[in-house]
Amino acid sequence: MEKTDKKITIGIFNDSFYPMTDGVISVIDNYAKRLVKYANVIVFVPSYMNKPFDDTVFNYQVVRCNSLKVPFLDYSLPIPKLDHKFRKILNKYKLDIVHIHSPFTLGAAGLKYAKKHHIPCIATMHSQFKQDFLKAVKSDRLATRLNKGLIKIFNQCDECWAVNEGVAKLYFEDYKYKCLPRVMNNATEMTPIEDAKKACREINKKHKIKTHEKVFLFVGRLNTLKNILFIVDALNAVKKKKSRLKFKMLFVGSGFDEGKLRKRISDLGLEKEVILCGKITDRELLKKYYARADLFLFPSVYDASSIVQIEAASQRTPALLLKNTVTASTITDNVNGFLSDFSVGAYSDRIIEVMSNKTLYKKVANNAYFDLYRNWDDCIEEVYNLYLEIINKKKQHK
Repeated sequence: MEKTDKKITIGIFNDSFYPMTDGVISVIDNYAKRLVKYANVIVFVPSYMNKPFDDTVFNYQVVRCNSLKVPFLDYSLPIPKLDHKFRKILNKYKLDIVHIHSPFTLGAAGLKYAKKHHIPCIATMHSQFKQDFLKAVKSDRLATRLNKGLIKIFNQCDECWAVNEGVAKLYFEDYKYKCLPRVMNNATEMTPIEDAKKACREINKKHKIKTHEKVFLFVGRLNTLKNILFIVDALNAVKKKKSRLKFKMLFVGSGFDEGKLRKRISDLGLEKEVILCGKITDRELLKKYYARADLFLFPSVYDASSIVQIEAASQRTPALLLKNTVTASTITDNVNGFLSDFSVGAYSDRIIEVMSNKTLYKKVANNAYFDLYRNWDDCIEEVYNLYLEIINKKKQHK
């Protein structure tokens, strides 16, 4: 660890935060609570009118900005330009570096602060924003135009980090970011479970699962963007193709499309095989679900780099993803995970094939752990040293 005469002050900016939950929020929390060992950390995030949150639970400082609920979306939009109190608090801080995790209103406020005070601004590229725009506006031309506006924000930053090689390639080649971003893979705070057999027995008892039954798992928001209905269709095909493969499918999470998921399960007569477990915030309990699962099903074309893949790998549970998706860029088929073509028939065939080959499965499960599992404690030192390097480079340039 490099030494400095005094602690630097890091400002982290994002357009969402607890009590909301998603992968980006988890990344920010894990960054901040580990960086406080080396630096002063202030997280600038929105407040939610109807959902107050006790920020004293954090070991780092949180500054909230007023936000407005956006109709038909999960998110509220921070309004720093209209929040005089927030701007006053922000301007009293003497930050040494800004790290934005979204390019919208609070991210733009962080960039503006950095430019005004001549300090470096880092941005992490977490999402395939054009997909979000396309879903909202239903026009490729307009979605492209909106996406260009965000790239202008990224292009003004001193450096951008992509959460995997697929995201780096997407932003450089498709979104036309000015250069190939640095890859900074995500991690998890989840550690390997100590007693896997005990955990399996607990989950079996909780959901009345038989020991010989295979368990498939999905963890995340119940949103059709994640292809949750596709999972159910594929499992229906598995049931029809190979009745000897007895399984239970566990969906862990909640979301706007839970009703659609329940209906599809009912329409296909899969109530006995598919279990909706609800949202699980107890991380130790969630670890037990990963440990019990034989295969993590994640056929998302929306996600850029999902932490749930890393969490599954921490418990030696391999994932089945779709070929040529950004989130599958860390996977080598039949080496540290499994890939399938994007069709119900292909995905169901792959499930059957994987579950039928015990030797291959065991090899891939172990490789998933060694190749994909990365703990936040191991990578935050690298992040901090990069901050120091970028701060020094900015000073020399000035």
